Amino acid sequence: MNEKKVLIGSPVRQNPEILKQFLLSLKELEKENILLEYFFIDDNDNLNSKELLKLFSKEVNEKSTIETGETIDEYIRTDNTHIWKENLIWKVAEYKNKIIDYCKKKEFDYLFLIDSDLVLHPKTLKHLISTEKDIISEIFWTKWSKETIELPQVWLYNQYDLIAKNRGEQLNENEEKWRFSNLLQQLRKPGVYEVGGLGACTLISKTAIDKGVNFSELYNISFWGEDRHFCIRAVALGFKLYVDTTYPAYHIYHMEHLNGVEEFKNKCRGNEAKLRIAKEKGNTLTLAMLVRNESKKFIREVLSHAAKYIDNAVILDDASDDNTVQICKEVLKDIPLKLVSNKESRFNNEIVLRKQLWQMAIETNPDWILILDSDEMFEDKIINAMPLLINQSSFDIYYFRLYDMWDEYHYREDDYWQAHNFNKPFLVRYQPNFEYIWNETPLHCGRFPINIFSLSGCNCSIRLKHLGWSTKQIREEKFKRYLKLDPKGTYGNMKQYISILDENPRLIEWKD
Repeated sequence: MNEKKVLIGSPVRQNPEILKQFLLSLKELEKENILLEYFFIDDNDNLNSKELLKLFSKEVNEKSTIETGETIDEYIRTDNTHIWKENLIWKVAEYKNKIIDYCKKKEFDYLFLIDSDLVLHPKTLKHLISTEKDIISEIFWTKWSKETIELPQVWLYNQYDLIAKNRGEQLNENEEKWRFSNLLQQLRKPGVYEVGGLGACTLISKTAIDKGVNFSELYNISFWGEDRHFCIRAVALGFKLYVDTTYPAYHIYHMEHLNGVEEFKNKCRGNEAKLRIAKEKGNTLTLAMLVRNESKKFIREVLSHAAKYIDNAVILDDASDDNTVQICKEVLKDIPLKLVSNKESRFNNEIVLRKQLWQMAIETNPDWILILDSDEMFEDKIINAMPLLINQSSFDIYYFRLYDMWDEYHYREDDYWQAHNFNKPFLVRYQPNFEYIWNETPLHCGRFPINIFSLSGCNCSIRLKHLGWSTKQIREEKFKRYLKLDPKGTYGNMKQYISILDENPRLIEWKD
């Protein structure tokens, strides 16, 4: 990798305790093959904050420039939110433009503009450069007010629109909720995604700077905030905007969030104490699976294949009234097996079953947990690859692509069947001290706790077949079940439910 000349810039008006954490995270950034320089505009009205900037400039090996700002108005932070006056916004825009001008004059390859209330993952800068995007932000999540859920600092359209839709498209309330939820789930998964707006933690290339991106006000745009004007100008100049979600930053939006900094850093470091490496064999793999009346479906085939690469199995039987349990015990006779059968079915409340299965799995003190449904089966490549996946210390979660097989040799692909275009979590390193949080919905709750996406992850190219749509009879049964459990499409997409019975779906041949 060729050396890149990078300017880290930030207008700073910050509480000293928060600023200390921000500056420390800058020191901890990985800087191999990066020629780094800092440019701060000191707009602080707190003397301790001013001293922290000076001390940082003395301690770092890289050149650090501090320019004094004009403290002309009060910036108000309440317990609930931050209050930005119009004149403050455009003062900050001037500061950012000044940093851009310096970057352009000194011919840096990149400018990394960061707000001073962020704590960065050490790999952030190197990773953003590796994406080779002209304008890309690293994501962070914030409750903009205490009554809201955590939301990202990026958006799709207009002021802060997070619902994907075509121009003029009319959506009902359920469709809006589904698209909103779908976007948030996507942004929790490691990857690079195109967005319509971004800010606060942004890498900007020399190409974009030379072409004229800046934060000046566009007089014919009424959107609030200098970042909106930057983004509109950038797109008008021909640039696309991206967000990376691989190494989310931590936002110290209120003083109380200082309490979470150490936990964030522990996650960044991978917390080596949690990596239990066995002396001879290495880490072990525990398969966790939920089953119910599977004897006439795919359970024998799926478990026989999984038995070739797993070390242990945990199976939760939801009150089957066929010989599913017998099949599981027979196929896994040579694998340590923990099997529990519910006396009464909880099939109509998925979250209860998923949490029960998870608890069963973690009680076995696993190293890695693989959660497969009884109709999911990897390519044969997984057999040789699995020891490599689970015996490393860089990643705690693996994402795979799931292909909805419509028959033995074809998978479906159309507007409502695109699972194979997205990487989803199936394999997770269990970490006893991590506080797992679930999506508490009775249907489509997810097989893993929802906050695992904050762990360090990796996409795996090995494909996963989903056999659970591969016969007409199964499709008809699932269609009836979804309409019974979710008649209004509250937890899923009603249009997708209806599409299950399409007589002429678009099918693509599966090629090994």
